[in-house]
Amino acid sequence: MVQAYILIQTEVGRAAAVASDVAGIEGVTRAEDVTGPYDVIVHVEASDVDALGEDVIAAVQKVPGITRTLTCPVVSAAARSTSA
Repeated sequence: MVQAYILIQTEVGRAAAVASDVAGIEGVTRAEDVTGPYDVIVHVEASDVDALGEDVIAAVQKVPGITRTLTCPVVSAAARSTSA
């Protein structure tokens, strides 16, 4: 299993719609509209790198309203700690 974050810039006023559209794509585990230099951040998973690129990322990039994407593959997933 491979994971990545996709940082998305959208047309003005389209962040919420893009996040909603992207959330419905197979392989997307989370899509949120945010503030800052990117408008939407998406977490994706796929069985391997080829599937990630050919299936998930390609589908995300076809969503109307997206102007630019930056894909950040996860290289090491640290376990979350709930202790303070």
